[in-house]
Amino acid sequence: MQFRYEPDVEEFRQEVRRFIAAELPPIDERPREFPSLKSEYDYTMGFQKKLAARDWLAMAWPKEYGGGGASHMRQLVYNEEMAYAAAPVGNMGIAWVGPSLMLYGSEEQKKQFIPRITGADDWWCTLYSEPGAGSDLAALQTRAERDGDEYVLNGQKIWTSGGHLADWGWLAARTDPDVPKHKGITMFVVNMKSPGVTVRPLINLAGHHGFNEVFFEDVRVPATQVVGEVNRGWYHMAVALDFERSGIQAYAGGRRLVERLVRTAKEHPALLAARPGIRAEIADRVIEVNVGTFLAYRVATMQARGLVPNHEASASKLFGSEMSQRIGLTGMHLLGTLGQLRNESKHEVLDLASGYLASVAATVAAGTSEIQRGIIATRGLGLPRG
Repeated sequence: MQFRYEPDVEEFRQEVRRFIAAELPPIDERPREFPSLKSEYDYTMGFQKKLAARDWLAMAWPKEYGGGGASHMRQLVYNEEMAYAAAPVGNMGIAWVGPSLMLYGSEEQKKQFIPRITGADDWWCTLYSEPGAGSDLAALQTRAERDGDEYVLNGQKIWTSGGHLADWGWLAARTDPDVPKHKGITMFVVNMKSPGVTVRPLINLAGHHGFNEVFFEDVRVPATQVVGEVNRGWYHMAVALDFERSGIQAYAGGRRLVERLVRTAKEHPALLAARPGIRAEIADRVIEVNVGTFLAYRVATMQARGLVPNHEASASKLFGSEMSQRIGLTGMHLLGTLGQLRNESKHEVLDLASGYLASVAATVAAGTSEIQRGIIATRGLGLPRG
């Protein structure tokens, strides 16, 4: 096994680090909350505009679609450094929508949407999950009924990340209720400012607004905004999900958090003295971050060799989400009762309460741990279904 990158990839890593240092303030100096939706939108999209100017925003896309044509390893390094720096790069347009449009979109759709995605002109959200359709996504009930040259949407989506900021949504809706549930689903691009679209905030356990619930009441969508084949959306959606599961972001973010724990322990020796076993617990977290990083590297290496990681990606996702919960718990063990203080308190040592609370969702979001274990068992280990 080779544990070092090729020289050109390592040189690119240093270039990314210099860019981040020049364009983003240190994490502790950035705003934790934004005074308005516009300020949050401007902050995020402003940074992404700078990435777009360097052909980094969609660096792994083919050049003919406005991407950088970068190798899998350069993309991995880029994602790793951006996640370590907590850079505002999350945009579903890059992660899922653009790649899906390249595969299934019409020429008109490609011309309309792809340049605006690569230019950071639009913010996208994903409209998949529903109150009764999470891990069992094929059970979704949002309806899209044909009416002349339009479809009429009715239904509800939930846990929509960034929906309150989004210009466009990537929507899965049921177009044929009379066939088996994996059939009869169609993919749409939906203008989030359309009449009948209502976005309501969902404040998470840590008090942050990232999720939303979205309601569709007789929303009219032109038939030209269907992506791919009608009633074949489940298969298009499954391909789009494959673009998500690299896993390196969890480990880069985990490394940053563990390093903060180490610094806190060094700066407050009384915490160590009061908790003799915490050193070994922190050491376990350091080891887990390194193990998980190599799980993610394995996925990227397979992709670079033209292979399709499946259970390998699930293993990386599973380990990373459960690791993030253990890191949050270790932080609470280190600080004890001080760990319950939020960043509003003048006595706060390290704002771990928010991270600890937010980590609860890690084993649910983007596929539950139960789903990941099922994939690993059946596709990886060849075990029979129970």
